[in-house]
Amino acid sequence: MIDRREFLKTSAVAASAVAVASTVPVFAGETAASHAGIVYTEQQQGKWEGKAGSHAPKVTVAEGKVSVVTAHPMTEPHFIVRHTVVLEDGTVIGGKTFTHADKPESSFDLPEGYKGKACATSFCNLHDLWVTEFTV
Repeated sequence: MIDRREFLKTSAVAASAVAVASTVPVFAGETAASHAGIVYTEQQQGKWEGKAGSHAPKVTVAEGKVSVVTAHPMTEPHFIVRHTVVLEDGTVIGGKTFTHADKPESSFDLPEGYKGKACATSFCNLHDLWVTEFTV
């Protein structure tokens, strides 16, 4: 039987795959996925209306690094499971998995000289996958 931690890791990987698969449409604006309740953004909160402040990742870019923070309380029954950063072409530049005891903060190196769009994901074990698009 699969334990809870393994289930959450598997779920995080699946959520990241959805994010990567939907990268191009996300950059083009609204997506069918967001309407289907698969991906949420600050602008499209769907059934989680009012949850963006603590679920949509906040992104800063400085000195060739992307920093991602999700302002979410971390408790055993409810926490941010994973951050992932994906470039516009679908390249995943990094991901970090969390436990309820961690702070949902991560930092990833950008490819040297990268200019363009990217997105950061934040996956909550109760409130699904949240995406923030940003430009470098």
